[in-house]
Amino acid sequence: MQELPNRLMIVSNRLPISIAEQADGTPTIKPASGGLVTALDPILRQARGTWIGWSGTNEADQTVDQLLEHAANSIGYSMHAIHLSQEEQEKFYLGFSNEIIWPLFHDLQSRCNFDPSYWTTYEQVNRKYAETIAQHYRDDTYIWVQDYQLINVACELRQLGIDAHIGFFLHIPFPHIDIFLKLPWREQILNGLLEYDLLGFQTNRDLNNFLICVEALLPDVEIDRSGEYPLILHADRNPTKVGFFPISIDPQEFRAAAHTPNVDNLYSQIREAFSERKIILGVDRLDYTKGIPDRLQAFSALLETYPELQQKISLTQVVVPSREDISEYADLKQTIQQLVSEINGKYTKIGWVPIHYIFRSLPREELLAYYRAAHAALITPLKDGMNLVAKEYAVCGPDDGVLILSEFAGAAMQLSEHSLTVNPYDINGTAQALYNAVTMPRLERIEHISKLRHSINQYDIYWWVDTFLQAANVKRSGAIEQGSSL
Repeated sequence: MQELPNRLMIVSNRLPISIAEQADGTPTIKPASGGLVTALDPILRQARGTWIGWSGTNEADQTVDQLLEHAANSIGYSMHAIHLSQEEQEKFYLGFSNEIIWPLFHDLQSRCNFDPSYWTTYEQVNRKYAETIAQHYRDDTYIWVQDYQLINVACELRQLGIDAHIGFFLHIPFPHIDIFLKLPWREQILNGLLEYDLLGFQTNRDLNNFLICVEALLPDVEIDRSGEYPLILHADRNPTKVGFFPISIDPQEFRAAAHTPNVDNLYSQIREAFSERKIILGVDRLDYTKGIPDRLQAFSALLETYPELQQKISLTQVVVPSREDISEYADLKQTIQQLVSEINGKYTKIGWVPIHYIFRSLPREELLAYYRAAHAALITPLKDGMNLVAKEYAVCGPDDGVLILSEFAGAAMQLSEHSLTVNPYDINGTAQALYNAVTMPRLERIEHISKLRHSINQYDIYWWVDTFLQAANVKRSGAIEQGSSL
């Protein structure tokens, strides 16, 4: 295969920063959080590459462009902003991306709103991204597009005459064909994906779901499974290589960050507040795919079934606000609050509240302190592409911590053997897993968490990046040092 360029351009829905106003009203740039930023930021720093994404503002703003230009030296790579109108935000992001693709790909098709105008705007915005890429693309650039909002970018680039090597990674699951068939634009989405040279999925299950859809819906293509990665062959374009590349974290950096003096102090405060009680920790973005109401009901069932655990354990549930301007998310927030109130009202005793509910984004140091303080992490999404919280807890939690993990999280493909895996729809089964986590002998807990850490150390974020780029045959200038700071 031809050797590919070694400059790297990342394209995602959002830039890895947010624009905020200082006290005097002057705009300033703040680093963004999230798994994608955590994963790719150090790679671009070393490569001094380029990141293209939405600025988070409305129409074109020269101030934002100037801020990004000035920030390039301190950030370590260049950034170029996409500017979206209010209508584009509503129909592209809130509409097609999050009222169609997001629920459908998480097997929740009943939540989809198949508004035809959403697709039209989705195409238009993907074209806008492609036009910005074309402005900053050079012949020695490898373009790596991220996630479901930008499936059509390669198709738009080809129409602009950009004959570049382009990779795509899907961070969310890819659905079974019975679900995917519900999508009115199913052929367009598949053909758009096949304009990429390399497609990456989180798990082998997602990859197989995709291949089944291709075989069933695109009769003019063939799949060659003879090599390390399947090749999708079509007459009028280059082959598309496909593989699964589970995303991860930098475990060394997380461990170091979890043991700083500030985190030590916060950890001590948490342990003092909870005294001798065991903490069960849940950390999720506000989203109906995370299974938070089911989890709360399972915790209630635990207290009902095993009353001897009352006053001995507490559930700390962190919910990070998200998309509250969408009615379903506002309704979910209300449902969670009502459940927390009902459970606490039923079981609270003097000096003990069963559920500590936190509805805000935790500063990183506070989150790491909770990881360290928690006897077990309860991570039970109804479906998830990966779920990096599971890996973060395994790395940062206590040496005898327990991971309770949904079998429908992508992370279960790697971590299930040494976790307590549950069906999140099974309330009593999850309650039993909680009981098992609380009563598991300490030596057994130590053995399981040790093996989880070994696996995460072996398949870390650097493995993810290198494996994807090696599959793309990309040679990067300068190796990424293992354990370098995120």
